Amino acid sequence: MHTLLWLILAIITNPVTWTGSGSTTHAMTPPPPVQCNQTGCTLSNSYGAWGDRKECHVLNVTYPKTEEELRLAVAYANRNKLKVKVVSKFSHTIPKLACPGSNLEKSFLISTQYYDSGIEIDAVNLAVTAESGIGLRRLIDEVEGAGLSLVAAPYWEGVSVGGVISTGAHGSSWWGRGGAVHDHVIGISLVVPAKASEGYARIIRIEEKDPLLDAAKISLGLLGVISKVKFSLEKGFKRSITYNFTDDAGIEDTFMDHGKKYEFGDITWYPSRYTAVYRYDNRVPLNASGQGTLDFLGFQPNSIVVSKTIRSTEKAIENWRNSKGKCAMAATVVGYKKLVANGLKNNNQIFTGYPVVGHHSKIQTSGSCLYSTRNDVACAWDPRINGLFFYETTAIFAASTFKDFLNDVKKLRDLNPENLCGIDLYNGFLIRFVKASRAHLGQPVDSVVVDFNYYRADDPLTPRLNQDVWEEVEQMAFFKYGAKPHWAKNRNLAFSGVAEKYPSFGKFIAKKKELDPVNIFSSECSDEVLFGSKESSGTTGEKGDGCALEGQCVCSEDRHCRPDKGYFCKQGLVYKEARVCRFSQSSVS
Repeated sequence: MHTLLWLILAIITNPVTWTGSGSTTHAMTPPPPVQCNQTGCTLSNSYGAWGDRKECHVLNVTYPKTEEELRLAVAYANRNKLKVKVVSKFSHTIPKLACPGSNLEKSFLISTQYYDSGIEIDAVNLAVTAESGIGLRRLIDEVEGAGLSLVAAPYWEGVSVGGVISTGAHGSSWWGRGGAVHDHVIGISLVVPAKASEGYARIIRIEEKDPLLDAAKISLGLLGVISKVKFSLEKGFKRSITYNFTDDAGIEDTFMDHGKKYEFGDITWYPSRYTAVYRYDNRVPLNASGQGTLDFLGFQPNSIVVSKTIRSTEKAIENWRNSKGKCAMAATVVGYKKLVANGLKNNNQIFTGYPVVGHHSKIQTSGSCLYSTRNDVACAWDPRINGLFFYETTAIFAASTFKDFLNDVKKLRDLNPENLCGIDLYNGFLIRFVKASRAHLGQPVDSVVVDFNYYRADDPLTPRLNQDVWEEVEQMAFFKYGAKPHWAKNRNLAFSGVAEKYPSFGKFIAKKKELDPVNIFSSECSDEVLFGSKESSGTTGEKGDGCALEGQCVCSEDRHCRPDKGYFCKQGLVYKEARVCRFSQSSVS
């Protein structure tokens, strides 16, 4: 066990110095999402595996550099009756939203990797217009350089302008326009199919008061190709942050007040450690003292050797079915995060104490492992290094139901706290706040978003330690409490019945039919997300052996788990309607 603790300390105490945007950092650059050879192209995400583990093959890809070239690409696809999807230089979506489908001869990709030259800042009207391929970090820095701020951003900066709004990416805030980036959008230029007489494609400009904007803000790439996005801005400001590591008693009663009191507040809950971390985060004037930054620990470049060793260690713990080993890892990780304030740094680039005060642009988002020159460090999940490999479940609750969910998870925890250590060695439950939105595929009421990561096996048919607990939590969220899945994350079953969860879903579909009547932007992959997986709910089709192990279905028979490995389909421990794959001595015990 002492060796294990040393390994954990090695990974989290091995950061590579990063001095902010524009500087040289030292990590292996993430690979481009599209790789081509003489037979065609393959689209991958940054984790190296889609939810179904099947590769996405595409016949060809084009790289427009101007809006007219973007229009011509859509026209080409429309004229030749191709299925077309858009990808940027980043690819962090877990579902296959960007895959054109299984018909290789009719598939086509448009990459916005080089469509990234234009940023127009309107300081008088507090707005910025950016081409869709521009990276979020570049946009934020240019806006900040003009003395302004883009208020909302996701915590991870490895996204493009078009990508960040397409799937509902968000930070955390119930204040002002809210924490979702799309709710700060006041205009979109969209390239859509057109008649032959119109050149097979046309550009439409959607302004703030246009009803179409409510559909285009979160479009999942299904309405057309986003060309430009116009965001509202505010005058530049700083933020003051303090993390309070404390007991989790009463978290179900305090989360609501916390979201209301702190403009950018969030909560990280480590249930096995009985610990809640409250982020006290509000804006302060520009003349406030402090040049602090946030270089979030999980997004820093890490030694490849150490990342590989950590993965090997967790695999060994899984094979040994050693919950205490995972708990030892979790205790060490949480303790170190407290010591270094989770990556917050004061003026001298190390953490010296709270509060940490710094410019909004240096605190709102991070991702230093993206910027690379050396080959001995990388993002810890880079698939080329056989490092971390995990699931990411993200559930969005109506705020009114979240208290009961927390209480149910506490009941599950109190049966055996060791069973929940598996998420605490990653990031626990990250709890954020998103305001009600007018977007058709946005949140209809003020909501609470919960993210949690947990171990994923190399082999899709390999059961996982305590996997029944995470399956129960997952089903509790999406089925018992009707939480909505984040469009860019989650396992397949999370999208079961998703259409019924959005009051304006029908309005979105109507606009989709209007703008793309022949469905060139749709595929069986995106339909499975948009309309909800039928396989996961078991309403049609045959569920295969082992399908529940990776969330491709909810088990209803033992064969959907791994009975030969001792994993049988059982009811939940707290949520009795859940059906989960649990390790047991027999199918009847």
